[in-house]
Amino acid sequence: MSLESLVDEIRRRGEAELAALTANREEETAKIVAERDRRVAEVRAQAARATESEVSRESAQRLAAAKLRARKHLYEVRERRLDAAIGETRKLLQEYTRTPQYATVLRRMVAAATDALGKQARISGRAEDSPLLAKVAGKNFDPTPQPILGGLLAETPDGSRRLSLSFDELLRLHEDRVRELLA
Repeated sequence: MSLESLVDEIRRRGEAELAALTANREEETAKIVAERDRRVAEVRAQAARATESEVSRESAQRLAAAKLRARKHLYEVRERRLDAAIGETRKLLQEYTRTPQYATVLRRMVAAATDALGKQARISGRAEDSPLLAKVAGKNFDPTPQPILGGLLAETPDGSRRLSLSFDELLRLHEDRVRELLA
């Protein structure tokens, strides 16, 4: 082998090795770029899913809060309407005390009170009802006026038992039923 052919052989081998190294480097570079692009796409997709999930959750929370506010507002409106209706019922009961039927109701209340607490039960009521109660209850009538809408209060002579047949108490006891009827 001549020197020239040896140099040519070394040069060819060098160029072949250089070409192989260049091809290997380009292949590795392509793999790295592909891996980078895959990771970037994966991170973007994950960020998009997380954003969509967060937006969906935020939207659901806002919707739930709006529904809750609407229910609360509806409840408040319903309660105001029911309170107004109870107030109107109180007015109607007050007006009822001016009707002729009210005297009959008071007589029956006195009878119920004396049946429940005994013949000696003390009977008291509104100042406006004093003449009628004095007539019906007789000597058991207590003239102390009571701050009630109508009806009467009865008590045993020793004060151990008390019966309230006042319109206020009857309305309070049956308020749930009245609200149910008005709703």
